[in-house]
Amino acid sequence: MSDASEITRQAKSNLAFALQILPKDRRDDAVIFYAFCRVIDDLADDLTMSLETREEGLKAWREGLMAGFPDADPLQKDLLAMQQRREIPTELLVAIIDGCRMDLRPQRFETWDDLSGYTWKVACAVGLVAMRIFGGEVPGCEKYAVALGHALQITNILRDVEEDFDNGGRIYLPMADLEKFGYSEEDLAAKVHDDRFHKLMAFEADRAEAYYLEAAKALPASDRKAMVAAEIMREIYHSLLGKMRKDQFKVYSQRYSLSKARKMTIFSKHLMKRGAMS
Repeated sequence: MSDASEITRQAKSNLAFALQILPKDRRDDAVIFYAFCRVIDDLADDLTMSLETREEGLKAWREGLMAGFPDADPLQKDLLAMQQRREIPTELLVAIIDGCRMDLRPQRFETWDDLSGYTWKVACAVGLVAMRIFGGEVPGCEKYAVALGHALQITNILRDVEEDFDNGGRIYLPMADLEKFGYSEEDLAAKVHDDRFHKLMAFEADRAEAYYLEAAKALPASDRKAMVAAEIMREIYHSLLGKMRKDQFKVYSQRYSLSKARKMTIFSKHLMKRGAMS
């Protein structure tokens, strides 16, 4: 088993689940890209490593992509070959690294405009690479990839409010929005779940809903078959958002996910849709 395949197998993520629907050549390339994202994300988040070690690791990846790896490991070789095959702009891969570098030190985002610069790097750039791997047309499908990236990342932020704060005091909710609803950092640290918190989370969920709707409208009909894995992701995460909202965002007491049966239902539905397009 290749390094990329093993990393993806161990992750057991929603994305790894969705990739199963792709044709083998595209699935293999998507697995390589997913493994790259996983390694970069782990370098940013693994608190068992020193900050200096993580910084150096991300710097080495960035410089390798920009100027060439002095002694490329198997995953780096696979990534470079995939990048060439799928004509992936280097700046998109570098943007993903730069987004994860922002996670090395806790920071605050004052407004959505500030936060959206971060979500573009860690999610929209990922979508723009995935779009090319899946076979979406450039530039027709790019608006879809960007809108979906924002939607998915906001959903992750809402689900992971507690986990992010516990992992180095990270807050990805815009500070202006906390102030709007009278909810403070101290409330977040104390895991206060009250009407203020519910209204704050609903407000952010509405923003995500707008991006899910924008993505659905932006997907060109000619790309619906190519982007079926992305559409599975859209439905899984949109359903997850709905589940949190229905439960009044009890993210301090549980980690939300969809059952395997629910995900298989979504997968099967899109598999049938793809068959009907053939």
